Order: sequence, then C-alpha cells, then structure tokens
Amino acid sequence: MFHLMKNETFGEAENDPAEQRETPRTIDEYGQLTLPEFQSDIHVISVIGQIEGHMALPPENKTTKYEHILPQLIAAEQADSIRGVLFLLNTAGGDVEAGLAIAEMISTMTKPTVSLVLGGGHSIGVPIAVAAAYSFIAPTAAMTLHPIRMNGLVIGAQQSFDYFRMMQNRVVRFIVRHSNIGETKLREMMLTTGELAQDIGTIVVGEEAVGAGLIDEVGGVGAAMAKLRELMG
Repeated sequence: MFHLMKNETFGEAENDPAEQRETPRTIDEYGQLTLPEFQSDIHVISVIGQIEGHMALPPENKTTKYEHILPQLIAAEQADSIRGVLFLLNTAGGDVEAGLAIAEMISTMTKPTVSLVLGGGHSIGVPIAVAAAYSFIAPTAAMTLHPIRMNGLVIGAQQSFDYFRMMQNRVVRFIVRHSNIGETKLREMMLTTGELAQDIGTIVVGEEAVGAGLIDEVGGVGAAMAKLRELMG
C-alpha cells in the first residue's frame, strides 16, 4: 500500500485546477460527470416546469425563465453553425404573456423548428408546442386546454372582464393559426365541464391531441430528430 503526497499525481489532469472547477459544475448542471463531446448543427431548448414571467416564482418551483429563452432563440437564429432547433416541453404552463412571447418568437424563426411534448404541455405550453414548424407528442404525454385564469385580487369591473376576453382571444387565435384545430372546437374544449375537478377544460393525451388537430404526430426523440433533419434538408 502506498499514499500519494500532495505534490504527487498520476498525470497532469489530476491536479488541473480548471478540471477540478469544471467537474462540480458539470454534476450540478447536467447530473453526470462527463458529456459526449461533439459538434451538432441542432440546438435543443427545453421548456420545463412553470414558465416564469414578470413575477419571480418561489425558489422551490422548477421554472423556465422567459428572459433566458428569448436570447437563446436570437442566438440560434443568428448562428451559422445551427441549422435547426428542437424544443422539448414538459411544462405545467405559467405566465400567459411570457409564454406567448416565447411562442411568437419560435413561430417567426427562419430556421426549421420541431417541438416534442414529453410528460405535459399544459395551459400556455400549448401555444409553445404548436409554434414550431412541426410538432410531436409522446404517447403518454398530456395537454390541458382551459380558459385564462388569474390568481389574486381581481377588480370586478367590466374592464377586467374585457381584459380577460382579450387575453383569451390572443391565445385562441395563436393556437388556431399554428395548428389544425378549428376555433369553435378549441373554445368548446376549453369550456368543457365535468372533466377537470373544480375547473373547466379538457385534457388530451397522445393520439387525442393529434386527433383534435393540436399536434401533428405522435412520436418520441427519434421521430422528432428525423423530422427536423428532413426539414433541414
């Protein structure tokens, strides 16, 4: 048995300060020690947890901050090395205007985009899912359609109701414009009673989302990547 003294190593890497700093960061950010080293022309953006807008959510919440996503979209649009963007969604929804801002930017990108709903793409996650040029949903993934809701104090005046109606129309029109569902059917699904406890709305899973015209196809990562490659040409 032998022991290494402080100045003894089995190679330069063991005492490399840069590597020592990088390892904890990699574990913290990616949950693993090493990542495959390769250059890809596809950029992946994940929308996870609740979409955080102008109000910061409690620290225990898993959030996607829209001020982090928007610069990524601009960078992906400008980068010559990126030829396509894949969006992975597992979101419970969140801030309406932040979600619409993300969706609008995705829908106006000139590079090919594909979205994949994994787990859930609920509430304001629906516009983000349909904003891509082509959309997929995993067989067990769900999407919840319901009217605009707001927590906290609401002034019971006509102007408040008009504001809610305007916000609802913005969401509905975006979804209809970027999917194959009709406006009448979408509004009916949003206002369905009896399906959600203490609420109104509709949950669709996998094939049901495709059948309703929300999502283009049922599939997973392989199908989404293949479609993106096809769009990239």
